[in-house]
Amino acid sequence: MGANLLGVRSHNTALVLDLLRGAGPDGISRLELAERTGLTPQAVSKITARLREEGFAAEAGRRASTGGKPRTVLRLVPEAGHAVGVHLDRDELRVVLADLDGAVVGERCVPLDLGAGAEAVVGAVVRETEGVVGEVLGGPGGRAAALLGVGVALPGPLDHVHGVLHRVTGFPEWDGFPLRDALARRLGTPVVVDKDTNAAALALAVGGERGSFAYLHLGTGLGAGLVIGGSVHRGARTGAGEFGHQVVQLDGPPCPCGNRGCVEALCLAAIARGDVAEAARVLGTAAANLVRLLDIDLLLLGGRTIAAAPDAFVEGVAGILAVHAEREGAPGERVPVRLAPGGTRGVAEGAAQLLLAPVFGRAGD
Repeated sequence: MGANLLGVRSHNTALVLDLLRGAGPDGISRLELAERTGLTPQAVSKITARLREEGFAAEAGRRASTGGKPRTVLRLVPEAGHAVGVHLDRDELRVVLADLDGAVVGERCVPLDLGAGAEAVVGAVVRETEGVVGEVLGGPGGRAAALLGVGVALPGPLDHVHGVLHRVTGFPEWDGFPLRDALARRLGTPVVVDKDTNAAALALAVGGERGSFAYLHLGTGLGAGLVIGGSVHRGARTGAGEFGHQVVQLDGPPCPCGNRGCVEALCLAAIARGDVAEAARVLGTAAANLVRLLDIDLLLLGGRTIAAAPDAFVEGVAGILAVHAEREGAPGERVPVRLAPGGTRGVAEGAAQLLLAPVFGRAGD
């Protein structure tokens, strides 16, 4: 069932699916679908008939009309398709299974050493993915029927288009490894690979964040996901958002990337000393640089290190931005800082959206 969704996908089908999803369990009529998409009623009828036949749409009852017989309203069937989201961190592997609504219906989280080698890491991803899919969707038959694919999010840099890793900071042995193809062969399903910060930013955009914003992720490393005008900005080589390796102290401590005084190194060193206030100050200084460079609307903070002291980081970063806004003569126009929703599984949910969002025309790129 779900696997066929990739086959029926088209621009017009995506428009209809997105409206069905937005309507929720109350549903939406074919006439409303035609009005909101600009498609002809005949085109909408053809699309919805196919979606019903494939199991992605179902009747949600009838609604009174201004004249004539009551209209049949349709709803999305969330359980008709699923996607796996994998957050491959330096020391932890989190796998979620999400339905078409993006709701998490299965989850696993286990310790992992990213430096254990490709065979061990790929084996762990395969084992945990098959485990969570099997628990929720059953055996191979149910799996093939309902799984759209697997999205994998991990620290960069990497090549999003080809699914090839570059020199992951601190783990140079991954340079050039074709992670997407290796997992696709083992799992027998489509695989998409992206940076952890891009995946989280995509989930935020799909979840309703509008305009241009930055998602700053501080966990075992530091990076940024950028959404400009509603689209995830990856750059020509998936290099955008390498936020943690901007140098802010020329004679600072060495960073595993090869530079000295990187924001990531300074933040993590402060955390290691137990000085959260200093870590927030450094993060705020770097965030102010980003705000001035891109003139964005919002900063969202996430990651395990942020989650351990959310108020300290939100207030600390906001305080630095307030000082910079005051210096620039625009104290009333400072960029707001908020904690990103999603908690510690925000990246994994974003990884699932790498498969789900394009189905609804919400790829974010």
